[in-house]
Amino acid sequence: MKLEDQPNIIPNFLKGLLIEQYGEQISNNIINGYTCKRKSSFRVNALKSTVKEIKEVLDKEKIKYSQADWYDEAIIIDSNAENSVKRLNIYDEGKIYFQSLSSMIPPIILEPKENEDILDMTAAPGSKTTQISAMTNGRALITAIEKNKIRAERLKYNIEKSGAPRINVLVQDARKLDDIFSFDKILLDAPCSGSGTLDINNNNINESFTEELIFRSTKLQYELLRKAIKILKPGHEIVYSTCSILKQENEENIKKILKDGNVEVVPIDDKITGNMPQLPVTVEGTICIIPNELYEGFFIAKLRKIK
Repeated sequence: MKLEDQPNIIPNFLKGLLIEQYGEQISNNIINGYTCKRKSSFRVNALKSTVKEIKEVLDKEKIKYSQADWYDEAIIIDSNAENSVKRLNIYDEGKIYFQSLSSMIPPIILEPKENEDILDMTAAPGSKTTQISAMTNGRALITAIEKNKIRAERLKYNIEKSGAPRINVLVQDARKLDDIFSFDKILLDAPCSGSGTLDINNNNINESFTEELIFRSTKLQYELLRKAIKILKPGHEIVYSTCSILKQENEENIKKILKDGNVEVVPIDDKITGNMPQLPVTVEGTICIIPNELYEGFFIAKLRKIK
């Protein structure tokens, strides 16, 4: 469907921002992506199971699936099969974790290792926290921060259900974390406007998705980034991600941080992301995924502290 023929499914100001940033053709593709019925996906929890075991269960239940070609543990199913999977023991026992494909990418880009001190700055509900734990065989020491008490309880629940050890949950604002802390790696999946994951069926979208939301998100993201860099060990890396596709929350924040001279961009390996549907970016080495039937819109940057 052409842009001029698109129904008014997103706020007019957002359509203007998309056209300004990407042009009409790409903006049309983005809006088409919003309207797609996205497939469901889950991650095999390597702390409790194996891809082989989960496949055998799905085959037995005659549930059709496929694997992401960039991550063996990522399983894709039709969205109408999600409830069927959630009725299985593998779900109740924490052997799988429902998680969007895009959400699985930042921990992979982070490349966590065993015995590293790793910070997940805004951790709830725990999808990436538990993924990092699984990727390190439960041997990384992880600090997971969540300032909202209710969300922090959900984080603790998912950590326990996943059987993820060596995770310390702190209920506080990550911006106020004591500077005495020092980490080998930091994941900052920052709170954002959600412009990459818009629910067009939300009747209140014009009230919930506003210019003020983008402004507040951008300010918070920059403050979190500055704190992250302060408590990151020199020579070590942070992955910054958002589920936004707007440059205000993504490239512009990265450019501001780069001006401080304390970090440099580590180009993301296209061996991981090469086949993913991507949007053009204005900071070389970063990626922005376009929403479609498989992926949510997502931005990811990897930075190394140089001093």
